[in-house]
Amino acid sequence: MSDGLRLLIPHHVSPDRTDDLLSALEGVVPAEHVVVADTPTESFEHAEAVEGIVTYDLDDDLLAAATNLRWIQCLSAGVDHYDLEALREREIVLTNSSGIHAEPIAEQTLCYLLMFERGLVQATRQQGRGVWERFEGGELRGKTLGVVGVGSIGTRVAELGAALGMTVVGTKRDTSERPAAVDELFAADDYHEVLRRSDYVVLAVPLTEETRGLLGGEELRLMSSDTVLVNVARGDVVDEAALTAALQNRSIRGAALDVFETEPLSADSPLWDLSNVVVTPHMAGSTPKKPERWRELLRQNYEALDAGDLEAMVNRVV
Repeated sequence: MSDGLRLLIPHHVSPDRTDDLLSALEGVVPAEHVVVADTPTESFEHAEAVEGIVTYDLDDDLLAAATNLRWIQCLSAGVDHYDLEALREREIVLTNSSGIHAEPIAEQTLCYLLMFERGLVQATRQQGRGVWERFEGGELRGKTLGVVGVGSIGTRVAELGAALGMTVVGTKRDTSERPAAVDELFAADDYHEVLRRSDYVVLAVPLTEETRGLLGGEELRLMSSDTVLVNVARGDVVDEAALTAALQNRSIRGAALDVFETEPLSADSPLWDLSNVVVTPHMAGSTPKKPERWRELLRQNYEALDAGDLEAMVNRVV
């Protein structure tokens, strides 16, 4: 084992998030081996001397400057903004934060389901207009929940749905192991069956070339007019124009959307005003428990890489 890998937290990580990371790294990495850059100039000055960078994203120029880089710890689960082939060519390990957002995203997804099932979407809009107009709510028990992408987030969504008596169907790239909460598991390419059978469809897949545009007009037409779509994956997984048309025409019942093709969502987007849409500002993964979850992830990966044991690194993408 070496005397310790040197890590950089670059300038584009916010001050508050940097404080969280420094707290998470305390006792894991020697303080003198953690460099915090407050400006772009400082990031470039320190890049050459470090073996690891802890960040959300990394532009090409900073990556090129980090000539001794061995490891990038991405602070988000999604890594679609990284040039994976360039990292492979330089033999740089990329690990993501998959799993640390599973609980908050699953809880928010459950909230979306209850909002539609109990009529709280309608109630909230009536309250905004000062209208007292009684309506009937439904029950999630007995409904079918379809989870497209049964990874760490999708599995937790399935568990919460199953706990309320929902039938859970889902897709997974590796179908050799079916999570206990999933009643039927399909291969990733068989997601059309999940769309066709579900009362609620939750998208929880990463954004890849295979999942970009996964739901377009044709796929939306497979869904029932009583189906609600929940997207906590990435905006580009869905053709937003096709989805908007489906919502306007009521060919599906509604949608809860935390992610969009362009963020922030444009002020003139019709999605803001549709009565059957819930819009949240890409915050489903937010939680005050991120630092403690990052701590364990950083500890495992730092110690494994420092020992030269790449097989022991968790959430490895490259």
